[in-house]
Amino acid sequence: PEYQDRCRRESEELLQGRTEMTWEDMSKLPFTTMCIKESLRIRPPVPAVSRAITKPLTFPDGSTMPEGSLVTAGIMLTHHNHLVWPDPEVYDPMRFSPERSKGRHHHAFIPFSAGPRNCIGQHFAMNEMKVAVALILQRFRLELDDNKPAPFFVQQLILRAKDGIWITLAPND
Repeated sequence: PEYQDRCRRESEELLQGRTEMTWEDMSKLPFTTMCIKESLRIRPPVPAVSRAITKPLTFPDGSTMPEGSLVTAGIMLTHHNHLVWPDPEVYDPMRFSPERSKGRHHHAFIPFSAGPRNCIGQHFAMNEMKVAVALILQRFRLELDDNKPAPFFVQQLILRAKDGIWITLAPND
């Protein structure tokens, strides 16, 4: 609730009653952006990606993988690696503050993959999430529905909640 309230205050201060956002508004939601990034770290939309290597790969111990071998990058595993992310199961948007992001490897957080085959729509997706969060929180308070079971996430091609994520929307006062 505290993070939701802080995101709500941030968007209310920015929008000042407006119900539409401008392109310039997108960079003026730093805390909301940190919350979105932390949500994507904990539950990346695509939990893993696979690629075929284009040239033989030799490891430090001398073992090799031939060209064409399929390798998988575990995005979910990377995002929950305790060596990179202390207390990885704890939701902490401040992990993405400029101070705490400094020095972190750029591939430690890859919700949209990385490299030449990353998601071409990642900037659009981030902006779409910022708009959705800001405008929804302007009108509603979100809470998990206590009458439904907690979400159980299934890792397939995309990460999904097996029986959905049940929330209640309460109008803001």
